[in-house]
Amino acid sequence: MAGTQVNPTRMELTRLKKKLVTAVRGHKLLKDKRDELMRQFLDRVRENKALREEVEAALKAANGDFMLARAGMPDEMLNTALLAPKQEVSISAGTQNVMSVEIPDFDFKTRTPDPNDIYSYGDLDDAIRSLSAVFPKMLKLAEVEKSCQLMAAEIEKTRRRVNALEHVMIPELQENIKYITMKLDENERSTQIRLMKVKDMM
Repeated sequence: MAGTQVNPTRMELTRLKKKLVTAVRGHKLLKDKRDELMRQFLDRVRENKALREEVEAALKAANGDFMLARAGMPDEMLNTALLAPKQEVSISAGTQNVMSVEIPDFDFKTRTPDPNDIYSYGDLDDAIRSLSAVFPKMLKLAEVEKSCQLMAAEIEKTRRRVNALEHVMIPELQENIKYITMKLDENERSTQIRLMKVKDMM
């Protein structure tokens, strides 16, 4: 099979040997990258699980605070209070490079730095405080979840490349090198035999 694909010359042998060295080095680097990505991915999955549990518990508590506040306030007063927010939040999104994966990096800032600027809702203050406390964790959870998705996709892509090198390209190169070496040895033996015959004839 190799014979139909390669030209059995010394130049081709040298080229394929160089290609094999590069492929083996690339295979090792990609395996190392895949292993490190897996390690970081698993760390983020654990972080994601812990954050999700925290956020869900905090949102449940905040929801309970809102239900209590609503029970003690007329609907009109509640709606009016929520329509006039005291504080504004802006979110900025950047990226950071982790093993050639661009993962999101979210940050937020409030219009004024004073944390007390958020309150003046009367009975709603506890509920607003609960939501305000969980907001940074929700943002971090979004960041970690998106990171997990992107890293999982990169791990799969890297795994396919490792497998292609390991099971297709490297064995094919080794087979072609073996074939060329065998052909060159064969040609060398034939040449020696011819020379010996010519010598005998002379």
